[in-house]
Amino acid sequence: MIHHVQLAAPRGSESALRAFYAGLLGLVEVPKPPPLAARGGCWFAGHGVELHLGVTDDFHPAGKAHPGLLWPDLDALAARLTAAGYPVTWADESELPGLRRFHTADVHGNRLEFLAPIG
Repeated sequence: MIHHVQLAAPRGSESALRAFYAGLLGLVEVPKPPPLAARGGCWFAGHGVELHLGVTDDFHPAGKAHPGLLWPDLDALAARLTAAGYPVTWADESELPGLRRFHTADVHGNRLEFLAPIG
């Protein structure tokens, strides 16, 4: 069982992270313990996942590596992302039988995959 997944972000980007992960995706920000909060970044949780966004001075987005997040309403999420200017690329359903899925990128270009069982 996985406790959380960590993605990287540029230092000082916490406001943009909150706008994307809490505002757009609807995840809840989880308070970081004080010793870790001093390092910067944000933690978010929802839909059975916890995402930690850690800041780094030498940031490069993950273009291939990505979390695969089970999501309850893919169509609504895809519509929100598209309306907010985040392109959504749907995958061919034959690639992973029984799952619908799409890829997008977060505010800093980190690749994200969202999935839901068919039926």
